[in-house]
Amino acid sequence: MSVEFWTSAVAGPNRIGSVAARAEEHGWDGVSTVDSQNLASDPYVVLAMAATATERLGLMTSVTNVVTRHPAVTAGSALTVQNVARGRFVLGIGRGDSALAHVGRAPARLGWFEQYLKNLAAFLRGDEVPMADLDMDDAVAPPVESLSLADGPQSSSIRWAERVEPVKIAVAASGPKVIAAAARHADHVLFALGADPERIRWAIGHARQAAEDAGRDPGELEFGAYVSLVCHDDVERARAIGRGTTSLFARFSAMHGSVTAPASDEQAEVFKAIHERYDMNRHAHGDGAQTEVLTDGFLEAFAVLGGVDYCTDRLGALAELGVTKFNVNGASVAARDGEILDASDRFIEQVAPALRG
Repeated sequence: MSVEFWTSAVAGPNRIGSVAARAEEHGWDGVSTVDSQNLASDPYVVLAMAATATERLGLMTSVTNVVTRHPAVTAGSALTVQNVARGRFVLGIGRGDSALAHVGRAPARLGWFEQYLKNLAAFLRGDEVPMADLDMDDAVAPPVESLSLADGPQSSSIRWAERVEPVKIAVAASGPKVIAAAARHADHVLFALGADPERIRWAIGHARQAAEDAGRDPGELEFGAYVSLVCHDDVERARAIGRGTTSLFARFSAMHGSVTAPASDEQAEVFKAIHERYDMNRHAHGDGAQTEVLTDGFLEAFAVLGGVDYCTDRLGALAELGVTKFNVNGASVAARDGEILDASDRFIEQVAPALRG
C-alpha cells in the first residue's frame, strides 16, 4: 500500500484556494484543516472551496468532534464536501479539544463518542437511524410527538446520501478505548501518539486486536499518524519551530492527567507536566507555558525535528510498522513565515519521494 503525506492548513476562505493549489502543485497528497469554531473558519466551507481549486488533492477535517454538531448535520456537511470534491474527502473526527474548551466543555464521554460514531457511519451510508438512538435533552427540544402531526418520520436518514460517493471516517486516537472504538467503527485510525515506534507498534496491535474481537477483519483498517515534523538542517531551529505542535499532540497522551499509552519514565514526567501547564489560550503556539517543559530527549523521541536523512529514517521506521498516512504538522504549506515554508517544501520535495519509493 502506498504512503500518503498530508499537510495542515489553518487557512480562511479567502486564502484556502491558493494554499490548496500550492499543496497540490508541490506534491502533497492531501490537506487538512481544523474544526475549532472560536479559533478558525468553518472547515466544511473551507474544504469545499479547496476542492474547487484543486483536482486530485485529498481533503480532511482534522478533526471535527462529536459534540458541537448533531451526527446528521456532520454527515450532511461531509457528504456535501464529498460531492464537490468528487470523492476526495475524508471525515476526520475525535472526542474534541479546543472546539469544546472554548465553549466550556471537556472532550466527549466515551460512551457518547462510540454511539455517535455508529450513528454517523449509518447516516453516511444513507441508512435509517432509530430516533431512540439520537439522544437529545428534552429541555432543548421536546419529542416531535408533542406536535401531534398526522404523520412524520419514524427514523432518521440522509435521504440523498446514495447519490454521493461513500465518505470514509478517520478517528484521531491516542488512548486504548478510543483506539478500540475506532477499530470497530472507522476506516482509518489516526494515532496522535508522536513518532516513537514503540508507541505506534503498541497502538497498531491494540487496534487490530479490537477489530478482531469485534468480528471485523483487521486488514480492513488503515493506519495514520500525526507527526510533529520540521525538516531543517539546524536541529535547534527545527525544535524551536516544532515546539507548539509537539506540545499540542503530546497533551493527548495525558489529557486527564494520567498517561494513556506506553511511555518511559522521562516521557511520562513530561506528559504530566504538559497537562499541568497547558494554556488553551496559547493552543499550538510555540510560546505557551506547556512548551517550556519539553526536554531535548522528549523532543527527540516524540517529534521528528532534523535534516532530510534524519526525517526519512524516522518516518521510514513508522511506515514499516504499517503507517500509510502521515499527517505532517510543524511546518505547513500554509505558513507565511519563509523559513517554515522552506522546511515544508524541503520535506515534500526530498523526504517524501524517498519514502514513496
